[in-house]
Amino acid sequence: MGNEFFAMMSRMKYIERWALMRNSRTENICEHSLEVAMIAHALGIISNKRLGNEIDANRLAVMAMYHDSTEIITGDMPTPVKYYNEEMKVAFKEVERVAANRLLSMLPEDLREEYEPVFEENEEDAYLWKLMKAADKISALIKCLEEKKAGNHEFINAEKTLRDSIEEMELKEVKIFFQEFMPAYELTLDELNAL
Repeated sequence: MGNEFFAMMSRMKYIERWALMRNSRTENICEHSLEVAMIAHALGIISNKRLGNEIDANRLAVMAMYHDSTEIITGDMPTPVKYYNEEMKVAFKEVERVAANRLLSMLPEDLREEYEPVFEENEEDAYLWKLMKAADKISALIKCLEEKKAGNHEFINAEKTLRDSIEEMELKEVKIFFQEFMPAYELTLDELNAL
């Protein structure tokens, strides 16, 4: 064994997000992960170009690509359940760690060491993980905006919670992304094309 990894990754498209919410359009973790990867990559580039940092934006994008892949095994645990209390949070972190190790075991041994840092947070990449988590929240916020545009009020509280959570992160990269890119998410296709 040791060659099932990519077949498992291809199953990300079957794991739906926002299970407790009424959705006007379902979203799976595969499409969510692509959006998070694009946003994370942008945050890395903003960090370098606008703030004078030296972040590996490509590595950040890869981390984001795989950030929810453990949900292939665990399913998408709703946020209110996952973060209900500290005990639940710790228990679910352990479940995610076990799932990540299971996925990593599906790689040939000589490739595994290249993927381990993508699955396991470490001190060396702490700032990259922080940016990736911000990108994850931004993607979730975009989902809330899309649902609101579709007339679905189910996501109003989630939108407020996400906005507050993103603001609390106090990341300059995120502030720049919000100022320059988020307004366009409120536009229709015709408005986007007209610009």
